[in-house]
Amino acid sequence: MIKALKNLFVLPIVWLLLIVLSLLLYLLSHMPRALSGRYYHFLSRFWCRIFVRALDVDLRRIDKNTKPLPEHYVLVANHPSALEDFAIPALFDIYPLAKAGVRDWIVLGRISDYAGTIYVERDSADSRHAAKKALHDAVKSGKNIVIFPEGGCKGSRIYEKFQHGAFDISLQTNVPVLPVFLHYVDQATFEWTDQTLVKKLWQIFKSNHNQVNYYVHDVISPADFDDAESFTHHVHSQYLKWQDEYFDEEPVQEQKSLHD
Repeated sequence: MIKALKNLFVLPIVWLLLIVLSLLLYLLSHMPRALSGRYYHFLSRFWCRIFVRALDVDLRRIDKNTKPLPEHYVLVANHPSALEDFAIPALFDIYPLAKAGVRDWIVLGRISDYAGTIYVERDSADSRHAAKKALHDAVKSGKNIVIFPEGGCKGSRIYEKFQHGAFDISLQTNVPVLPVFLHYVDQATFEWTDQTLVKKLWQIFKSNHNQVNYYVHDVISPADFDDAESFTHHVHSQYLKWQDEYFDEEPVQEQKSLHD
């Protein structure tokens, strides 16, 4: 009852703020590219936080790491839903890799493009090579990036293998990998299969089980591996282990909610 009353009064305000901020970012994106920068990146991350809140998602970052996280990292995560395209930037200072079709989204595409998103056509070897180089250059320049090593949305269960790209970049730049395990309590609703983005976001908005847990683990140093294949295999095996752990148990440690 309290949640329903809270949403009745709060959500309309959040949606109004989202619309105003979307218009502002859309207008700013028409300025020359040279005028984009950290300020726009910061605003786009704030926009992501508002968007997640507008979807009435209870997004929680759960810090499982035992050591302080470095400022510079290559973030990797599983990719079961559409939400992480907005939720990961909401929680982490990263520049994402996205499929080329995202750039064509009317407002979201223009905002993401101007904010520094790197795009790839997964079926094109030339595009994949160019995207990997752009990601490598971004890391070398001091930026954090996020890559989904499953190679796209593969379902709520961890895919049978990971791609090497993120781990190649980590080895080449000597920047550690930050593994984040994404767990959606309402897996059936949040899982992105053949729905349009709009339909999937609408299904997420209607979910009665809106808790989302993003488990942050200790970074993994590339110095511990001789090649990308062994690095990839190790991280994939960790995700399989975390899958067994998090899918069977509810978190009991301290949680940081986006709503807090």
